[in-house]
Amino acid sequence: MENKDKYYKALIDNDGQLNEIDLGEKIGLNENETNEIIAQLLSEYKIEYTENRGCNYSPTKRAKRRNNSK
Repeated sequence: MENKDKYYKALIDNDGQLNEIDLGEKIGLNENETNEIIAQLLSEYKIEYTENRGCNYSPTKRAKRRNNSK
């Protein structure tokens, strides 16, 4: 889904400045589309709910993989 990727990248660049609905509107999504995308990103564990200034969602921090093979 192109809009989901576009929203995810915008969320990363946003850094908590705009709330999630305003951010969606900024890239051309209505409130329902934004909420659907947020639900999908949450279910994929790409974002998490955090009270982060204006926006309540932020990208999850990916754990670094360790190479245990020798």
